[in-house]
Amino acid sequence: MLNAIWAGLLLAGLTAGAAKAIWTGDASVLDAMLQAVFATSKQAFEIALGLTGALTFWLGILRIGEQSGFIRLLTRGLTPLFRRLMPEIPPEHPAIGAIVMNLSANVLGLDNAATPLGIRAMQELQSLNPEPNRASNAQILFFVLNASSVTLFPLSILAFRSLMGAEYPADVFVPILLATFCSTLTGLLSVAYMQRLRLFQPVTLAYLGGMTALAAGLAWYLFSQDQEVMQQRSANLSSTALLGLIALLLCAAFYRRVDAYAAFIEGAKEGFHTAITIVPYLVAMLVAVAILRASGLLDFTADGLRTLATALNLDTRFVDALPTALIKPFSGSGARAMMLDTMNNFGVDSFQGRLATLIQGSTETTFYVLAVYFGAVGIRNIRHAVGCALLADLAGVLAAIALAYRLYA
Repeated sequence: MLNAIWAGLLLAGLTAGAAKAIWTGDASVLDAMLQAVFATSKQAFEIALGLTGALTFWLGILRIGEQSGFIRLLTRGLTPLFRRLMPEIPPEHPAIGAIVMNLSANVLGLDNAATPLGIRAMQELQSLNPEPNRASNAQILFFVLNASSVTLFPLSILAFRSLMGAEYPADVFVPILLATFCSTLTGLLSVAYMQRLRLFQPVTLAYLGGMTALAAGLAWYLFSQDQEVMQQRSANLSSTALLGLIALLLCAAFYRRVDAYAAFIEGAKEGFHTAITIVPYLVAMLVAVAILRASGLLDFTADGLRTLATALNLDTRFVDALPTALIKPFSGSGARAMMLDTMNNFGVDSFQGRLATLIQGSTETTFYVLAVYFGAVGIRNIRHAVGCALLADLAGVLAAIALAYRLYA
C-alpha cells in the first residue's frame, strides 16, 4: 500500500511536470521540480533532527507512565465498559485485558507498545471466533476503535508545531481532543447500529454519558467567548493538561516507588532512536509531495476543489488542508508529509496549517490498521469493518473543519 502511494505520488508529479513543460514549451517547471528534490531532502533531515529532543523527552515521560502502572490503572477502569460492548467474550478471558491495554497505550500515544498489544488482542479474539475466515463482532468493534484515532495525546503533532515556530504549539491539543472524540464516538455508534448492541445499559450509559459530558463541557468552555479569548483558553487548557500529565505520572512513579529517572532514560533512548528512524520516511514522502507541488498538479487539484466549494457557496480555505485528509486512511507518513507541506506553505499558525494538524490528529490510517490486524489472524471477510471505520474518519475530518472555522477563521 505504502509503495503504491509513494510511487504514485512521484509518477503523478513527474508526469504532470513533463506534460506541463511540453504543453507550454517552458522547461522551467522541470528545474523547479529538481530544486524541490534537493531543498526538501535537506528540510526533511532538519525536521527529523529538530524533532529528536521533543520525542526523546516525551517518550521518556510516557515510559514513566508505563512502569508506574498508569496504563494498568486505565485498563482496570475501562474493563467494565468493554465487557458490555463485547458480550460474546467470557468475563475472565484474556482478550479483554489485551484490548484495553492496547487502547490505553493508544490513548497515551505509545504507538510502539500499542501495535503488538493490538495484534495480541486480535489473536485472542480469533481464538473465540467460530468462523475463522470471517471477522467476529468483537474483532470489528476493536478494529474500528483503533481506526478511529483514539489517541488523546498527539505528541508528534505538538512537536512538529514547536519545531516550525508555532506561537503556542499546544493550542491545537483541545480541538484535536474534541475532533477525535467525534470520530471515535461515530465509529462506536455505527458499529453498535450494525451489530444491534445494547447501549442503553446503566454501565454503558455512564461511561458514554460521562465522556460526552466532558467533551461538551470542553466545547462550552472554549466556545462561550469571542475568538481571541477562545484561542487563549485553548492554549491555556492544553498547556495545563500536558503539564498535569507530567506531574501525574511522576506522582504515580513516586507512589509506586519506581525509579522515574531510569525509566525516563530508557524511554528517551527509544525516542532518540525513533527520531533517527523516521528520517528516510520523511525524506521519501516530503520529496514526493514537493515534486507534486512543484509540478503544479497539487495546485490544479486544489483549484478544482475550490471551484466546487465556491459553486456551493462555501469558504474555500479548508481545501488547502484536504490532501492530509485524503491520504491519511492509506498512509500515516504520507499524511504527515502533507501536513508539513501545508504548514510550510501557509504558515504553522495559519488557518490551513492548524486545520491540517487537526485532521492529522483526529483520523487514522484505516487501511494500514486493517492490513496489520486482520492480516495477523488471516481474516478475509471483514464484513462492515471498513465502512464503519471510514465513517468515523469522515466524522473526524468534518469535526476538525468545524472546529477550525470556529476557533481560527
